[in-house]
Amino acid sequence: MKILLIHQYFLEKGDGGGSRFNEMTQVWASQGHEITVLAGMVHYATGEKPIKYKGKFISIEASFYKNVDVVRCHVSESYNTNFLGRLWAYFSFVFSSIYAGLFKINGKYDVILVTSPPLFVGITAYVLSKIKGLPFVFEIRDLWPESAIDTGVLKNNTIIKFAFWFEQFIYKKATLINVLTPAFRDKLINEKKVPKEKVIFIPNAADFSLAEEIDKDFDAEKFKKELQLEGKFVITYVGAHGVANHLIQLIDAAEKLTDTNVVFQMIGAGMKKEELRQEVIKRNLKNVIFRDSVSKKEVFKYILASDAGASVLKKVDTFKTIYSNKTFDYMSCKKPILLAIDGVSRELVNDAACGVYVEPENTEAIVQGVLKLLGKEKHELNQMGINGYNFAKNHFDREKLAKEYTSKIQEIL
Repeated sequence: MKILLIHQYFLEKGDGGGSRFNEMTQVWASQGHEITVLAGMVHYATGEKPIKYKGKFISIEASFYKNVDVVRCHVSESYNTNFLGRLWAYFSFVFSSIYAGLFKINGKYDVILVTSPPLFVGITAYVLSKIKGLPFVFEIRDLWPESAIDTGVLKNNTIIKFAFWFEQFIYKKATLINVLTPAFRDKLINEKKVPKEKVIFIPNAADFSLAEEIDKDFDAEKFKKELQLEGKFVITYVGAHGVANHLIQLIDAAEKLTDTNVVFQMIGAGMKKEELRQEVIKRNLKNVIFRDSVSKKEVFKYILASDAGASVLKKVDTFKTIYSNKTFDYMSCKKPILLAIDGVSRELVNDAACGVYVEPENTEAIVQGVLKLLGKEKHELNQMGINGYNFAKNHFDREKLAKEYTSKIQEIL
């Protein structure tokens, strides 16, 4: 099967961040499928364009992985400036990816798979599907525009109306719609009136192969000592430092935990990172450490050398419907989870018995959750981690889910 994947935020090799499709495509390639990715040139968290793409409209990277070619398309660097800048970043990719899909890729494809957000990548999928006569599968990683409205990113009523209209249009035109959580599935079927037979469920997943490969000969205690964190109870957050993540809640908690040995380690990038740094300096906190984005392989080393992982989002209703990528990373590394996300993520952690739920944006609740973890014996923390690992292995194995995904697509062909 030849798959044309449209993914504005498909990562460069070695980039930190959500790598769902970097990993999925490698599994598909190992099955013998051929994949071409139409991707953007700007990292979703930093909003920056690498020097190698400066001045380029299209850049073709053949054999990015075996059987996977990547066509990088222009994206405006205005993404992290303001809302209009972000909107232009979305549409600049729509224009460049349509051009690339029409004039820069060769051969016949069997299916188009497009993953959102941003929602507007659906325009590229629809245009190319009509011109090339192909079915397209639309994947929803986040409910948009709801999440943008809830976090205050989207406020213009005209654009909101257009976004909801276009969402319904894309749902109608897509041959299949994949959702990442049961809550998404329920919302599409019950509220947005999408036909049940059109909706499939291939969730986020844990990457066990990488965690197990690193853990074989990795000395976590030695690495922790090298980081000068020996004797500290390290809670690591990995991911974007943006509006939706609302990481100020961890800083508020850290301020109340200065008389303990707890250290919050935050790894990643985003538009709020510098603001958060300045807040830590202003409060003179020594128990918050910021680190730049690193590759997935390096990230796992930091997680393995931690005592717990933190999954955190702003307290809005839309985020009750999502599974957080980073939660699965912590599970694959056998680490207990400090979870400040309600809804299906809370159900996941409770069902797996792999962590402590705390109410998002409730400083006292977060502090008490940290103290609860801190008060547990090492064997109890280890058991939490093992619980999460086993649960994810049974229900969220990346390789199994990737193969199920292609099976669902082949059914429609």
